Amino acid sequence: MSEKDSITTLVEHRDEIALLTVGEVVDLATAPALEEAIDGLLALQPKALIVDLSGVTFLASVGLRLLVTTHHKVSQSGQFAVVAAGPVTRRPIELTQLDEVFSLYPTLDEALTGVRERMNGQ
Repeated sequence: MSEKDSITTLVEHRDEIALLTVGEVVDLATAPALEEAIDGLLALQPKALIVDLSGVTFLASVGLRLLVTTHHKVSQSGQFAVVAAGPVTRRPIELTQLDEVFSLYPTLDEALTGVRERMNGQ
């Protein structure tokens, strides 16, 4: 993979919430790495998963597909949310109406608050 086709992922755990921070490019070349990171987190069976796309500079349709697939996997037993604020990430999610499929937040703090509230039944 060339430097221009790179993706970064960082995994954190905040109580029972798994947080996957994604950076750089999400496209056909990098999607397998993202899918592997997501599957690794889901194997731990967190009560919630937040995918933070704040550092993503390009989001191809395969990235949108991965978000939908992840939502379906997580929603069976937990909460799922996505952080996206910029036009590179938020706009394609809204244009495809995926913000009606899964929870979309402009900041990580808002996503953590929203997920915690849903986990506590509020």
